[in-house]
Amino acid sequence: MTGDEREEMNRLLAENRRLRNLLSEHGIARQPRDITPATDRSARLGTDDKVKLFASLFRGREDVYPIRWESKAGKSGYSPACANEWQAGICEKPRIKRGDCEHRALIPVTGQTVFDHLAGRHTVGVYPLLTDDTCHFLAVDFDDAEWREYARAFAGSCDSLGVSVALEVSRSGNGAHAWIFFSARVSARDARRLGTALISHTCARTRQLKLGSYDRLFPNQDTMPKGGFGNLIALPLQKAPRESGGSVFVDRDLQPYDDQWAFLAGLSKIPPADIEPTILRATGGRHPLDVTFIDSEDQATPWRRQPTSSRLPGPMPASLKITLVNLVYLEKAALPQPLANRLRPCRTKLPPNPRQRD
Repeated sequence: MTGDEREEMNRLLAENRRLRNLLSEHGIARQPRDITPATDRSARLGTDDKVKLFASLFRGREDVYPIRWESKAGKSGYSPACANEWQAGICEKPRIKRGDCEHRALIPVTGQTVFDHLAGRHTVGVYPLLTDDTCHFLAVDFDDAEWREYARAFAGSCDSLGVSVALEVSRSGNGAHAWIFFSARVSARDARRLGTALISHTCARTRQLKLGSYDRLFPNQDTMPKGGFGNLIALPLQKAPRESGGSVFVDRDLQPYDDQWAFLAGLSKIPPADIEPTILRATGGRHPLDVTFIDSEDQATPWRRQPTSSRLPGPMPASLKITLVNLVYLEKAALPQPLANRLRPCRTKLPPNPRQRD
């Protein structure tokens, strides 16, 4: 299959998903499963092909990757993989933290890294934010009690806008990730603007849903934090949780695809040029509020006012109580829902000595 044929097939698959979603919205019966040529191709994929396919989708930092650890006390987390970890005479953990160790030797991502993850030999994640503040994908995290309903609504919004999205049930089985892939690297800011627009569109078209189940976007920052790697997200399809029904890709009814590799092979990627038109369609021709998302204390003046749209998204209250303590707290119920949606991800640090005021 040529590159042009693959692009055309991916375009038709995205259009097919959008039309099925419209049928569902109008109560018209449809076949519950995708029947695509990808199933036949998947049967011909060897191990190396699957590793390459996986690596081509879930691309992040290639010079370092986070690996999951679990202590004897039951605590767990992720740390950058280091070739000198626990090496006698070199590694001084736990006396010296890994980030402060002068002997730290970061391990790059290889095909073997991916294979070992899929085979269950270890669990790795990915740092989506690249050193030039770009990324290859956007992921949206859903958790809490209503994650199922909200993840399905978000996928429906993507379908209606022609955005190819892959839903994955998280490792624990108590949440979901929505993955959107780009055909070339894009600025993290543009990727996050797209995510914010899609979330706002979801809340606008499904008004009974709020943002209680939406947690965060990956990348989690617009720019690389000084001396850090940005936030990580766990990679899917690790063997151990997969055997328990977690870390797998699911359809719009949240049922696992029979052939995970056929599904991945059939995914389309968004061209960078399509991001801005998609944002405009999602917001009804208006850009989302231009809020700078800041998760790092290294930003010098994050409290400075950022440019915003001149049109407010809905009627504003006559007054609004604002509390300044460690963060900015607003009476969210008094705000128009679209505005509340857009303010949800903001974690801006305040200048020193904030005062409480009404």
